[in-house]
Amino acid sequence: MAVKIPIHQAKRSTLHRRSGGTSVSVSKPPSGLADPHVLAASSNSSSNSLLSLSNVQDLLYIANVTVGGVSFPVQLDTGSSDLWIYPTTYPLPNATASGTSLNLTYGIGWAQGQVAYAPVEFAGIPVSQQAFLNVSSAENPALSYGAAGILGLGFNSLSTVDLAINQTGSSSGRTLLYNLFQDNPNEPNFIAFSLQSSSDGDSIEGTFAIGETDPQYANVRNTNKVPTWPVIAPSRWNVLLDSFVVGTQTNDVSSTVPGVPANKAVVLLDSGTSYTYAPVDVCTAIYGGVPGAQYDSSLGQWVVPCDAEIDMALQIDNQIFPIHPLDVTPTSTGDKNTCVGSFVPQTVAVEAGQFDWLIGDNILRSLYTLYDFGDFDSSGNMGSPYVQMLALIDPNQASVEFHAARGGTPNSNITYNVSNSGSGDTTVTLSTDVATTIDKLSKYLPAMLGVMALNAFVLVMLACLGIVLLCRRRRKVARVRTTPGRLTPMPMNITTSADRFSDPHAYQPVSMALTEEPLFAPPSPAFTGDSSRLGGRPMSVA
Repeated sequence: MAVKIPIHQAKRSTLHRRSGGTSVSVSKPPSGLADPHVLAASSNSSSNSLLSLSNVQDLLYIANVTVGGVSFPVQLDTGSSDLWIYPTTYPLPNATASGTSLNLTYGIGWAQGQVAYAPVEFAGIPVSQQAFLNVSSAENPALSYGAAGILGLGFNSLSTVDLAINQTGSSSGRTLLYNLFQDNPNEPNFIAFSLQSSSDGDSIEGTFAIGETDPQYANVRNTNKVPTWPVIAPSRWNVLLDSFVVGTQTNDVSSTVPGVPANKAVVLLDSGTSYTYAPVDVCTAIYGGVPGAQYDSSLGQWVVPCDAEIDMALQIDNQIFPIHPLDVTPTSTGDKNTCVGSFVPQTVAVEAGQFDWLIGDNILRSLYTLYDFGDFDSSGNMGSPYVQMLALIDPNQASVEFHAARGGTPNSNITYNVSNSGSGDTTVTLSTDVATTIDKLSKYLPAMLGVMALNAFVLVMLACLGIVLLCRRRRKVARVRTTPGRLTPMPMNITTSADRFSDPHAYQPVSMALTEEPLFAPPSPAFTGDSSRLGGRPMSVA
């Protein structure tokens, strides 16, 4: 089942967005890759075209999925779990309607339609009957960039399609990835991303893989297995952040999520979002110390001098991941001489707080990220999911690339001071008084335990004697029950057949699927559907 998908996109100079969409064709796979499924290549390729893709200008990452025999470009999104398609002709031919209507609401945008079933093929792997949302109307920025839908790469517990089908008493609404892995139990059940960018105008290759890694990033399997948060049965690709470094300053983090360890923050890895949404104080720490930088309340973003290099890194599970400075301050759409902060100050609140940061493509481009749904043991039981990340950025080389695009002199010998908040030295130094007390306890504790054991034995014997005498007295006057009592309490809630298939989860899609300037996106029109039924549109979490 293992496949690789080289995803080619157009590089851009100084990270400014080009107007309009450009159709690009697919080249033959590069030599040295075993049976890769190429999704897109540069438009100047002379190779034969296999599939097509729209130029998404470093904002969205789009692959092709075949639904009902028709190929559709879809945005790859780790922040959601559902597959939805907005066909040019509704309903989609060769699809079987389920009779269930739904509306998916994202941070920006929504999609409304009917849950349907159809044969689906993704990366050359077929699924005979896949549940998806056959969309009749939608408002989503991904559609304006050539996508015809979104392919969610998250867990079943985040899938609103699965939830809706569960409530009909069926388990046929599982996600596409779940079905792919279920049909191939002997293959590794992970996906891996390389979302690259550059500062020149040539085409480059990013990769998406199922069940294997890109050979040039094979070392990712030797990195730490970063557990999700929560560790067991997560609904999102959340991990814990130790700290973030800006220049020579290491910044501590905190969380509003219940139960998170001290000095940690919960971050959601979301390939469906172009920028990163972080707390206000985090964005101030990144941009506030830059001469000439200021927060623009009309934009909701920081405006930063384009020649100001910001060297920063994230620390996750005691590993340092430098972020390319070109992705920290991309150029504005309307003015190539103005740069904005790609870390957008915003409080993200979902179900009383499920994560603190929403990490988008501006960070993920600096990593090779592997999302593992859980290793199988010898008995076939699947373990807890985890993430592995490989740093792709050499900060010194990134400084050279930054100043080649923006002017000025590159920095050298860039290092990051890391936090000690992760696991490591757990030695605790005790005060003299406490140490003396513990020493005395260690001497007299055996004798104290002996006395306590003797007292406990005497008490137990006396209790047993009392019970025997009481039972003898009660036996003489006991009456026979006419009806035996229930061995267990009467259940208050009767479980139906539909309940047995239902997972106790609520769907809260948070993937933004943003454009480069998220705050310039037009607001979604009011939803006029019936919000009282199952498919009613939930409130936006933006």
